[in-house]
Amino acid sequence: MAGDRVQVLSLGDMADVERQLESGFEVHRATGVHIDEVLARHGTAIRGIATRGRDRLDAASLARLPGLEIIANFGVGYDSIDVEAAARRGVMVTNTPDVLNDEVADFAVALLLATVRRLPQADRFVRAGRWLQGNFPLGATLRDRTVGLIGMGRIGERIARRLAAFEVPIVYHARRARPEVPYRHYPELLTMAKDVDTLVAILPGGAPTRGLIDAAVLAALGPRGILINVARGSVVDERALVDALRSGTILAAGLDVFADEPRVPAGLLELDNVVLAPHVGSATHHTRGLMGSLVVENLRSWFEGRGPVTPVPETPWKRTA
Repeated sequence: MAGDRVQVLSLGDMADVERQLESGFEVHRATGVHIDEVLARHGTAIRGIATRGRDRLDAASLARLPGLEIIANFGVGYDSIDVEAAARRGVMVTNTPDVLNDEVADFAVALLLATVRRLPQADRFVRAGRWLQGNFPLGATLRDRTVGLIGMGRIGERIARRLAAFEVPIVYHARRARPEVPYRHYPELLTMAKDVDTLVAILPGGAPTRGLIDAAVLAALGPRGILINVARGSVVDERALVDALRSGTILAAGLDVFADEPRVPAGLLELDNVVLAPHVGSATHHTRGLMGSLVVENLRSWFEGRGPVTPVPETPWKRTA
């Protein structure tokens, strides 16, 4: 009977995930302003959440869900979830690592090339008929660049492997060195920014990294500098970035993420030396399908008593033999 099914809340536009869940769960859908209404009606009965990560799940939200056992996040980053509050409540949190590594790494390299070689600008140049008046101006190259990765996790390592094929020097900044990777580690981001001219951000969001790429880092990157962000919008001080792009403090930027998505600062929209994308690093049918299936599998596995498939470090799970 439907009334005997585990009740789960789906936050965000995840039609494929919801279709898969409907075969075994009672699914309540909500997003944005409608979340309060759904919590008021069903909060005491909801035991699981599938979330796209766009709606904040803070301590106050969790307090309205006394029966909540698990939050399954669609995506690797889960900074929209107060994991400390979840951990205190004994609520499991899962994400979708690995299945999107290659897709995001491919996209990061594509965004870097599009930014360095000004591909969107060249496209607009042709469409506007300006080629009839003269050639597109010469631009920057990847040939003489040194790339500094901010983050060397699963996706960062995949990006580095791809960039190695371009025969450019690669270094990285991360909290901890990874001796197994063949790239120089910089303990300090500012020091690395001074030694490179290209930064690629692929690190977690959240309070510890908020505004990490600030005016000082951009100044250190210098007038040839290019910033690529495929991490979280929150890791960049967007006001400082706009100022740096306007003033020539850095050359250009390629951004797939923003601090207040889908709202993009007007200052960025007005600039011609920035390539903007609507958070599509993993947005292919293939990869989003794999991510959705992993969200569903985490919920099914949990409620079938097998534990989570991909728990986040803050809510670890010890499997019994």
